[in-house]
Amino acid sequence: MHELKVESSFSAAHHLLNYNGECENQHGHNWKVEVYVRGVELDKSNLLIDFKVLKKELNQVLDLLDHKDINTLDEFKGISPSSEILSKFIYNKLKERISCVSKVSVWETERACASYFEE
Repeated sequence: MHELKVESSFSAAHHLLNYNGECENQHGHNWKVEVYVRGVELDKSNLLIDFKVLKKELNQVLDLLDHKDINTLDEFKGISPSSEILSKFIYNKLKERISCVSKVSVWETERACASYFEE
């Protein structure tokens, strides 16, 4: 089994719904995003996937969120856009483009992240 990881980032504002604390107020983060892909089969160049392709596809997904108020986006209307929800959103969008995506981690600070993966 092979596993690759790429990192990128986006900046956006959000606020949590049904939360009693400071995060119920609109605030922003510079989120770091890690994407993992896994697979057994390599292509004729012995690559699972070209890093350039993976980074390009990830950045196209992150463009949907970058410099936005996440709560106002149609995909997040009425739900609390926590890091958990953002990791799942990015995973699902990326999985539509790259089938070997195995996990997405979203870091809202350098010491706190949420990950989404399927078993």
